[in-house]
Amino acid sequence: MFTVELYAAIRRAVMADGLSRREAAKRFGVHRNTITKMLQYSIPPGYRRRERPASKKLGPYMAWIDNILEGDRSVHKKQRHTAQRIFERLRDEEGFSGGYTIVREYVARALLRSREMFIPLSHCPGQAQADFGEADGYIAGKKVRFHYFCVDLPHSDSCFVKAYPAETAEAFCDGHVAAFDFFGGVPQSILYDNTRLAVAKIVKGGRRLRSQMFAELQSHYLFEDRFGRPGKGNDKGKVEGLVGYVRRNFMTPLPVAESFDALNVRLLDACTKRRQAILRGQSMTISERMQSDISAFMPLPPTPYDACHKIATRVSSMSLVRYRNNDYSVPTRYGHQEVLAKGYVDRVEIVCRGETVAVHARSYDKAEFIYNPLHYLALLEHKSQALDQAAPLDDWRLADCVYRLRRLMEARMGNSGRREFIQVLRLMEDFHQHLVEQAIAEALRLGAISFDAVKMLLLAKLENRPARLDLTFYPYLPVATVGATDPRAYLGLVANAAAIEPSARVSA
Repeated sequence: MFTVELYAAIRRAVMADGLSRREAAKRFGVHRNTITKMLQYSIPPGYRRRERPASKKLGPYMAWIDNILEGDRSVHKKQRHTAQRIFERLRDEEGFSGGYTIVREYVARALLRSREMFIPLSHCPGQAQADFGEADGYIAGKKVRFHYFCVDLPHSDSCFVKAYPAETAEAFCDGHVAAFDFFGGVPQSILYDNTRLAVAKIVKGGRRLRSQMFAELQSHYLFEDRFGRPGKGNDKGKVEGLVGYVRRNFMTPLPVAESFDALNVRLLDACTKRRQAILRGQSMTISERMQSDISAFMPLPPTPYDACHKIATRVSSMSLVRYRNNDYSVPTRYGHQEVLAKGYVDRVEIVCRGETVAVHARSYDKAEFIYNPLHYLALLEHKSQALDQAAPLDDWRLADCVYRLRRLMEARMGNSGRREFIQVLRLMEDFHQHLVEQAIAEALRLGAISFDAVKMLLLAKLENRPARLDLTFYPYLPVATVGATDPRAYLGLVANAAAIEPSARVSA
């Protein structure tokens, strides 16, 4: 490789000093043909490979190769043909006798020609794009892969992010509700891919049938929906870029949080801080540019959309309602009745005749039984023999004093003592568990081993009055005898009053 200095010296000697090319070649030790090239260029032109002429051997097979590459467009990226595989198929299936190099070069040129070109887009204020992303993190000490919902405002580059345990329809709708609240308004239109969460089916002519929940969400907030071409993520490139930005910046290193609520507080704070950034090619902060978006937004409705998935079902004979392959308990008095199961992101509510009869933390595992022990106490009172084997009570953590009370009650009263113990447990249907446990501990201290004693002590504590026990109900306790007044003494008082009254009238 010749230097620019050598080029300049040779060109000066020949073109300015009149040295012949033959003499310049001898003086500088360079071939005359090279001298000729140096006179054509003021600086070294660098290596330039001429395009290889089409191979006569490959010519008949070019259309065959093009068909393979075209078919690969509809195949998973990791299962597309490599140049090596195309060469092997040419050789084995078509009898190609040429070399691998010409096949490789042709495939490279064909792929380069087929790469799509794009047009820079501008975005009006009040538009949005939405999508889901995936990331790993530690939630409540456990490593999980979770999903996060992203909304990007392309005009201002303002963003919203919220994490969820799973990419579900209720998470999709809840993300919209939270994003609209965060932005302070509703975008005029939102661009999506053809996610099943929004599109139930694409019918003839490209018309899209919306999913039930998404149709309800859209009717509530009145925004226009727009959809990209199937498989064309670049149609919503802004939010695609945001998904990657969030993973690289908000989720690196792996986030650690006690709960999804705690993680989402941090994500919301990161979105707010990002508004102070001035992005490349802009002269104003995201927050300043966002004012145009806010001006174009539609106002929020008076109440937010109830982002939940609803299914009508029936309570089983074991007082369970199945939702998304998990079973949730309800009070036994609702057994065999028709109910509505409402699945939110964080909880499941069971509604019967317009009344919410049970609320559980939602489980994203499969085939789990989620019990509330209180739901079964009324039935256990009548079937007290099942107390020790009742599955809903297996994981119920109670204070030691509760188990001590049971032992004493059963020791003194047998089966009736067991039923009375269940009555004590049923106090937790109306009062907090820790208050009932405190009343039990106080009853044990006083030696008052009964449901009435525990209930009276509990009410006394709540009403802030001293406890009074009727000890006549407890023959095994020391009882003080209080003398009763003789009723005849009252007659004497009445007689005396009658004797005094006439004299009082005379003196008046």
